[in-house]
Amino acid sequence: MVGWGGPGYTAAMAGNSFGTLFRITTAGESHGPGNTVIIDGCPAGLALEPADIQPDLDRRRPGQSKITTQRQEADQVQILSGVFEGRTTGTALCLYVPNEDQRSKDYSNIKDLYRPGHADHSFDAKYGFRDYRGGGRSSARETVARVAAGAVARKLLRSRGIEVVGYVKQVGSIVADVSDPAAVTLDQVEANIVRCPDAQAAEAMIQLIDQVRLDQDSIGGKAEIVVTGVPAGWGEPVFDKLKADFAKALLSIPGVMAFEYGNGVEVASQYGSQNNDIFINKSGRIGTRTNRHGGMLGGISSGEPILLRASIKPTSSLSRSQETVTRAGEPASIQTRGRHDPCLLPRFIPMGEAMVLLTLADHWLRSTTSQLDRIP
Repeated sequence: MVGWGGPGYTAAMAGNSFGTLFRITTAGESHGPGNTVIIDGCPAGLALEPADIQPDLDRRRPGQSKITTQRQEADQVQILSGVFEGRTTGTALCLYVPNEDQRSKDYSNIKDLYRPGHADHSFDAKYGFRDYRGGGRSSARETVARVAAGAVARKLLRSRGIEVVGYVKQVGSIVADVSDPAAVTLDQVEANIVRCPDAQAAEAMIQLIDQVRLDQDSIGGKAEIVVTGVPAGWGEPVFDKLKADFAKALLSIPGVMAFEYGNGVEVASQYGSQNNDIFINKSGRIGTRTNRHGGMLGGISSGEPILLRASIKPTSSLSRSQETVTRAGEPASIQTRGRHDPCLLPRFIPMGEAMVLLTLADHWLRSTTSQLDRIP
């Protein structure tokens, strides 16, 4: 197909697809009928039913606590294709999650105003037209499709001993004390509404989030995601390095402003002797004494736990008045009436896990072709 993008440009290149061999394509908006994801590349024979997907959707859904948006969505997933007699067929999986609690009238008074921190102006600049109801396609509501697909990837990877656990590391200036990220369990994360495994820090975080909500403000923070069980050798040089694909995966989520792994930004002030990990023999496999490299060397997995972090901005939608302009450029003020999270971190965790899981599923399949004796 030849179009504005030049020879070979197709709709799949228009930003709604992710992955190479395990590939998803999503569609849906905040206030549309629902959100859909098509998964290509899931191997046949995986036992799959809605109950396998629903737990992750329940963790992501709105209205689950006093510190999240009070929009009420059941987020009940439907499997429309790709499963027969309880197992994947190897053909395209189609999952659908309906929207049930849209309040489009909440946005009618701001349809010609640009909300600070949102994509309203940039969408107008790109398309010359936009769905102003809750941000349309730019809303984090679309991540419900990613989380559904990530749950499929989770079951696929779990059968190979791979686990992905995310948690809230920081809210504002409050930082959790997590001595061994690889030892954090899902039960520890889900023990409180802020999803922080440090109970003392979690209580302080909840109080802070509640206070900024009362102040008609919002607060940002940092999430940490840990992957265990990935063998050495996953990742593709040069442009599809595992770290690069993780960065793209996490930065594609609304609200994410920065990505780091391992020692991350701390390396800017370190010496090589401080940052290097020493190789040792770990009961018959080559490993490292420390894990400053975050489980990836040269963009390829080293066999150590993979440690990722994402910094998430404060929610842009505020119920307090802010200065802005109209679509015509005239000065105005804006006050957002909709239902919004005062802090994005608690609901970000299943979203971040999903994108990491999708990246891993793709690189697992790609790893099977990197050596001749791995090809069936």
